[in-house]
Amino acid sequence: MEISEIIVFVIYLGFMLGVGVYFFFKSRHGGEKTYFLGDRQMGPWVGGLSAGASDMSAWLLMGLPTSIYAFGLGQIWIPVGLAIGYALSWIIEAPRLRRFSIVANDSITIPQYLTNRFLSSSHALQVICAVVFLVAYTIYCASSIKACGTLFHTVIGLETTTAMYLAALIIVGYTFLGGFSAVCWTDFFQGMLIFVAMMIAPIFAAAALDTSATAEFTENYWNPFSDWTEIVSGLAWGLGYFGMPHIIIRFMSLKSQKTLKQSAKIGIVWTVLVLVFAALIGVIGRMFLGFDESINENSLVFIAIVRKIFPGIISGILLSAVLAASMSTADSQLLSAASAFASDVYKPVFRKNKAKDGEMLWIGRVVVLVLAIVALMVASNPNAGSIMDLVSNAWGLFGSAFGPVILLSLFWKRLSFKGALAGIIVGAVVDAVWYAFLSFTGIYELAPGFIAGLLAAVIVSLVTEAPNAEVEELFDRAVRYDEEE
Repeated sequence: MEISEIIVFVIYLGFMLGVGVYFFFKSRHGGEKTYFLGDRQMGPWVGGLSAGASDMSAWLLMGLPTSIYAFGLGQIWIPVGLAIGYALSWIIEAPRLRRFSIVANDSITIPQYLTNRFLSSSHALQVICAVVFLVAYTIYCASSIKACGTLFHTVIGLETTTAMYLAALIIVGYTFLGGFSAVCWTDFFQGMLIFVAMMIAPIFAAAALDTSATAEFTENYWNPFSDWTEIVSGLAWGLGYFGMPHIIIRFMSLKSQKTLKQSAKIGIVWTVLVLVFAALIGVIGRMFLGFDESINENSLVFIAIVRKIFPGIISGILLSAVLAASMSTADSQLLSAASAFASDVYKPVFRKNKAKDGEMLWIGRVVVLVLAIVALMVASNPNAGSIMDLVSNAWGLFGSAFGPVILLSLFWKRLSFKGALAGIIVGAVVDAVWYAFLSFTGIYELAPGFIAGLLAAVIVSLVTEAPNAEVEELFDRAVRYDEEE
């Protein structure tokens, strides 16, 4: 245990809380749109880096490198799929989603957008979306809290469960206080820290390699083409981006289409580079550390490299990147889930649209607190699975349920309300069933879930009544919206 590492952690955590307090006072007179979407005032650097940082949770520094460290280059298809999917989401999905969400009654959440896109008075889509949000985000948030617990236990010897409580308290603190703006700005700083840490670790580890030593590798470790299921499953990860609410909500928050294009360049470059560094950490870590089952079991390859090479103060700064990755994702997930419940269930269903702004803000904050408590319980369960397992489960559910429907809503005028509803339900159910009963095939459940959701949305839309003239006019107006700005 290094005192200097503890000091760095304390300073870092204090800074994150300070950002939350700052935005609490700055936006205390703001309304629902301020808390959940930052008044659509995000600039290119904050928008681009916060989208990337909210995406790349602790699995980027712990789960993914350790997976490559343990199993070899067959796992390289995961970062390849993610890089392709992330770039396409910015290039294809983002411009239209921002325009469509504004035209669709200035929607501030994904469920709200999907309902307004069809000019529907039914709350069915909003409620079903909110249910999926709450389930998936509980699992996803648990992975981030578990990563923080592992980090504190490994580095400073703090009991794992106690460390999880501490991490959850900090994350809830600045999300509870500052809302979307605090989340985006903390993600911005955390994104820069993650980038620097992931660049430095593999470079220094490579320089410290003992060239005379012979590392042991399993058969096919260096062969990325040894198993076709790894290729299909890895590339399927990229499909998740099209339906990941806490990421694509950034597209809706940007100031203008011009800002969006700038953010896209920043976000894509950042994400591609950190994915490359993650793969290098895994491969170089195997050569530098050799294989150690405890490293594999606890996803510690990045932490082990940093602590072996750098003195306390430097390792403390670099290891804060794990906290950054965990918190930058958990805060976005908590806020997305809170906005889904407050804006899409509580306000229209329980309060019949009579809730005032102040009431909505506090309901959102209560949901943040409750969800964090449940996620903490999941993370504390020894049978919950690894960090990588938790992330893959939540990622698959989101991508299967929302990816096909959101894409169709932006590019296919014939998509109907019933088709969207069917796509979300079928995608989510197939994803869950495949994971529960067909995971032995080796195919990641996101692939069949996405395909099933897409087919269900198209088929049901074609066999039910077409959207009316008003809905078609909204679609056409949204397509032309950039010409009207």
